[in-house]
Amino acid sequence: MLRSFAQINPALLLLLLCLPAHAQNSTWQVRWEPAQLVNGSPVLFRVTAPAATASLQGVWRGHTFSFRFGRECHCWYAIAGVDLETRPGKYPLKLEEVGSTGTQEVFTYDVPVSEAHYPTTAIKVAPQYVEPPKQIEPRIAEEQALKKQVFNVTAPEELWSGTFEKPAHAEVSGVFGSARTFNGVKRNQHTGLDFRVSTGTPVVAANSGTVILARNLYFEGNCVAIDHGQGLVTLYLHLSEFKVKEGDKVKRGELVGLSGGTGRATAPHLHFAVRWQGMYLNPATLLELTPP
Repeated sequence: MLRSFAQINPALLLLLLCLPAHAQNSTWQVRWEPAQLVNGSPVLFRVTAPAATASLQGVWRGHTFSFRFGRECHCWYAIAGVDLETRPGKYPLKLEEVGSTGTQEVFTYDVPVSEAHYPTTAIKVAPQYVEPPKQIEPRIAEEQALKKQVFNVTAPEELWSGTFEKPAHAEVSGVFGSARTFNGVKRNQHTGLDFRVSTGTPVVAANSGTVILARNLYFEGNCVAIDHGQGLVTLYLHLSEFKVKEGDKVKRGELVGLSGGTGRATAPHLHFAVRWQGMYLNPATLLELTPP
């Protein structure tokens, strides 16, 4: 026989009302860094899954990635990202678990995203970097195709480990996400973090990976790109000198080049950028994450 709410023990009723919205499986727990996600932010997900979990895959905003298990934290963790164009709201993180016996389980958790407020900056550069000469257009198109090809082919497994290191010991001179105008012409948002360094300053790899690009490009100047696996790539722009070549394996803190002012640069500096599965993310946030 069904009982009315009035007939239910008050303590039991209070317990039922206080259950979290996603408590359908008490063996799951989801946490993330930073605590408040915004558009343009990298995110470190930590997941506590059922004890018999053999592998864990995530689907977030249409992007698929795998988790690795950390013995220190007894949790599964992975780096993902929030696109700059993402509107505020709650977005489902879908977790697909495969147990040691081959059983499968799916768990979904809503993750809130807030709106970031990025500044506006005005920059003066050589005119040919705002309106390139027609004879340069084929080179720019060729380089765009090259970058698309290189960035779309990354290692399926994670090559990074631990925290990400600053590529240069210097002050920040330009922040990520700022809306920029070059010589009065509005361009896209700044997709990297600028470090105030003089020519010849050592530039090191932020984490372990494979060099997938090390060549001179029109806008980026001498540019190095390192694949860290699963679509996570770091870029080091405007270098004066290369210290690695394409195909090299590098470790965190290893020298990859010397800073300079090549390409579209008003003065010598290091432009450090982070890509994850096709989107640019805030490097400053990546440097603050604390993976197990």
